[in-house]
Amino acid sequence: MLKEELPDITTFEKVESSLNLNWVGMEGIAIPLQVDTNVGSQAVNARASIFVSLDNAAAKGIHMSRLHKVVNKLVSLPCDKPSLDGLIAQSIDSQEGISKGAKVRLDFELLLEKESLLSQNVGFQNYTVAVTAEEKDGQSAYELELTIPYSSTCPCSASLARQLYSRAIDSQFPEAESVNKAELLAWIESADNAFATPHSQRSYVYLKLKLGQDEFPSFESLIIELENIIGTPVQAVVKRVDEQEFARLNGENLMFCEDAARRIKQYLNKTPCIVDYWLKVEHQESLHAHNAVVIDQKNS
Repeated sequence: MLKEELPDITTFEKVESSLNLNWVGMEGIAIPLQVDTNVGSQAVNARASIFVSLDNAAAKGIHMSRLHKVVNKLVSLPCDKPSLDGLIAQSIDSQEGISKGAKVRLDFELLLEKESLLSQNVGFQNYTVAVTAEEKDGQSAYELELTIPYSSTCPCSASLARQLYSRAIDSQFPEAESVNKAELLAWIESADNAFATPHSQRSYVYLKLKLGQDEFPSFESLIIELENIIGTPVQAVVKRVDEQEFARLNGENLMFCEDAARRIKQYLNKTPCIVDYWLKVEHQESLHAHNAVVIDQKNS
């Protein structure tokens, strides 16, 4: 029995209008990846989006299945610049001359181990990461996106809370020129004397980092460095001693969204592998029903 040849309208059917298209491809392809961390390679579940340019205006469409086969090769490759460079080249080659450019984006959650502040417990935290590599008109571009959560305590609120405590002490000891230390400490630690607390909020920094042509930075090292710069990253496992230490750190690290943004901006400006960036700092207010936000970029 002769094998029947299947029709291929992508190759043989005429187009309705001869026009080039910037990007054609697929989004949301499930793919397992291997991502290097400081303690070894980590398997992550990712979503890949892959595109090629349709530069041959006479071609009906691209060969999608060939792109899917190229993406599948990531299963056995590390998530790094050489692998993505190879993926881009193979994507263009797979289209047999109708494409000159390609783009791939990988979205995944990086799971990092986090030690407690004081209790020596260990937990884990997810960080949202996206890596994009693109070649267009003979030019290569690479972008890394990160989302990092942290805690922020409002300086204005802290100042107002201190004033209320000062007034409460004055009211408690109205006539005293000096106050007995033990009596004052007992009064402060009494549950009846929580007159005011500064408001804190869950906060986020969203980053889009344009990378140079060198090797990618370590995702984990970059996240840890940014957390250290911010000063009050969210925690995983906490005992009471950790919660108290976290309260102390927040008290020493009062910041508006402008403060956080300037710290991050200063670090990004002096990091050689980051040639351009876009950042958004978002403090999800507990006082207001709206958020306090900073948006900034290097080359605006």
